[in-house]
Order: sequence, then C-alpha cells, then structure tokens
Amino acid sequence: MKFAAVYPLYVAKVEKKGRTVEELDQVIQWLTGFAGLALHQHLAEGTTFEEFFADASLHPNATLITGVICGVRVEEIEDPLMQKVRYLDKLVDELAKGRPMEKILRA
Repeated sequence: MKFAAVYPLYVAKVEKKGRTVEELDQVIQWLTGFAGLALHQHLAEGTTFEEFFADASLHPNATLITGVICGVRVEEIEDPLMQKVRYLDKLVDELAKGRPMEKILRA
C-alpha cells in the first residue's frame, strides 16, 4: 500500500476533528524523522509503507506507543513493518481524539 494513498485519509481524519495538517506532519516527523521536504518527497514519489519506513529513523520513544488499534494491541504486533504502520495509525488517532501534543509525542 502506498503511503501517499493513506496520507489524505489521515488529513481528513484530523481536520474533521479540528486538528491541522501541520500537527499531523509534526506527529509524522516525530515518529519517522521526515521533516517537511522529505515527507512531501515521499508523498510525491508514491512510496509504499515498506519503502517509507525503510528510509525512516524511528524515534527511540516509539516503543512507548501502546494501546489498541483495529482490535490489536500495537505492542504485541510481531511483524515489524505492520507494527510501525500501526504506531502511525495510533498517533493519528490520538491527534484526532484531541490529546495534547506533548502526550502524543511521548514527551
């Protein structure tokens, strides 16, 4: 699956709940290390989630992301790629639910 295909869904989800694209991008940058230009390059190139996370430098505190997404505990997912995708999903959910940015970024 392409990251660029899912990104607009993330945008729609957070904007519907009153959050901004800038906040979404901040969350993605925290998790992956991709700042503005690098993130938008991945979107323009249509990279897959596999390629996206292969290039990413996952934040050391990413393992602090816990909870249930799609009925599965993210900390128990065995497939490393799927776990990273679900980390991102969980962060987007937290953003959409109005959690403070400090808590989302595990500060």
